[in-house]
Amino acid sequence: MNIVKQVTSLLKEAELYHKQGLLEEAMGKYDKANELTQNDPLLRTKQNLVDGISKKIALLKKDIEKVEQASTTPEVSAEVQKLIKRLYTFSTEQDEDAMELDGAIALAKFGQYDSALSEFNELIKKESLRVVAAKNILRCHMAMSSEDEAFAQYEQWLSSDMFAPDQIDKLRMFFEKILEKEGVSRALPTAWAPEEDDAPLIEMSDVDELQIQDADADSVYVDDFEFEESEDEPDEILDINSIRFTALSGPRKGQTLELIVNFQSGNVISLLIPHRDKDLVESFKVGDTIDNIEYYSPIAIFNSSGLVTDIVQIKTGPRRGDYNLDIKVVDN
Repeated sequence: MNIVKQVTSLLKEAELYHKQGLLEEAMGKYDKANELTQNDPLLRTKQNLVDGISKKIALLKKDIEKVEQASTTPEVSAEVQKLIKRLYTFSTEQDEDAMELDGAIALAKFGQYDSALSEFNELIKKESLRVVAAKNILRCHMAMSSEDEAFAQYEQWLSSDMFAPDQIDKLRMFFEKILEKEGVSRALPTAWAPEEDDAPLIEMSDVDELQIQDADADSVYVDDFEFEESEDEPDEILDINSIRFTALSGPRKGQTLELIVNFQSGNVISLLIPHRDKDLVESFKVGDTIDNIEYYSPIAIFNSSGLVTDIVQIKTGPRRGDYNLDIKVVDN
């Protein structure tokens, strides 16, 4: 995308955000448009454009001040929820199903769990998205601290014929890892007895070196793992439960940090950081690359880098005030 189209797109997105009350998000778009304009020798000579962006930012700052002075923040409307879904699928070359999935995940990332659950319950009817939608339904219930609801849903799936035995096994393994990270010791029921199988847990022809990790007999350590998305089988994306790395800047520089993955869309993971850990948020900036991250999944542990793609404070819902941090898995 050339610089003019990029700036135009950012300004349109900012306008939409502003009209729907997503003020901080709008400011981020205006700031990016302003940065691109100031750094381009041709665009920065366009005084009308420069002045126009400055006026938009000034008006937006006034609106932000009004909201901060208000005693309460209004609930997100249905139109805002649609906006979130649309904007988070902008410029994404995907089929319609994948875009709907990303839209539902975007709602969940912003704490709109009820709306996200409604979307996932529609997507679960589509065979190609069934497993990945089910995983996100479990994530939503756990994010809402609705442990009983998550168990009830899992048991309902067990008693139905919606999932094949191998799909239930994937859901069980996924759910067990979530419960383990949350410190929940409650046992999951199983519908099928596991079969003896001498085959390796995962097969990747482009991986030269596999080593069983002594600390976790259920995991495989993968050296120089290349993270790939599967267009034909979206449910086969490697699920990442948590990450571990050493902070290289900010108030926690030098500390080893372990963060739990809240949601995942392809190779982009979303991490929920409580508002009380604002100092941790200050360790990240959009565009930063974090090297030597350990990624943990139910079946593999691998080292790779991560690109910080977004940092947003949640404005409404049960997670109001917390931060959503998006990291894209990239090659070392």
